[in-house]
Amino acid sequence: MILLGLTGSIGMGKSTVAAMFAAAGVPVFDADAEVHRLQGPGGELVAAIEELFPGTTGPDGVDRAKLSKAVLGDSEKLRALEELIHPAVGLNRAAFLEEHRDAPLVLFDIPLLYEKTGDAGLDAVIVVSAPAEIQRERVLKRPGMTVEKFEHILGLQLPDAEKRARADFIIDTGTTLEKTRAQVDALVTCLRAHDVRYCKQCVK
Repeated sequence: MILLGLTGSIGMGKSTVAAMFAAAGVPVFDADAEVHRLQGPGGELVAAIEELFPGTTGPDGVDRAKLSKAVLGDSEKLRALEELIHPAVGLNRAAFLEEHRDAPLVLFDIPLLYEKTGDAGLDAVIVVSAPAEIQRERVLKRPGMTVEKFEHILGLQLPDAEKRARADFIIDTGTTLEKTRAQVDALVTCLRAHDVRYCKQCVK
């Protein structure tokens, strides 16, 4: 089994690319979606989060705005939250791997892969990227987004150029959906037939 990591900065189209991998038959573990599930209605972490941060949960699970406010600027509280979330996500990731143990390759969709979790244990990392002007245009179209918010988020993320430099593979989304899908399909086809080192040489 080849373990792939998928990452990319805000507005680069990572979710779209992850969906293309899933459509190509690659099992995808969405780390963000898993966190949302754990913190959502009936989620396994809701009670523990309420105990740590009283008043941050309700009938719909964790109120993300209240939780963010509770940990804002407090590194110890943030660390306590991460020490609660990361092991739970890790257990579900292990269950995912067991469920798909016969798959030739699986994909871990991890938004802050380089910033938080690192690439240890992965066979290759795929970075989703687009020109800065396209990224900016996409993000500023989002409801409630401002230039200030966008620049703040960018400041928390590793620069796109550095991600590209560290990547094993790059999927360019600054083009049409058809061309992006063709890149994904070419990479999946190569990885199913060859090893990662071979594909690094032939998939551009």
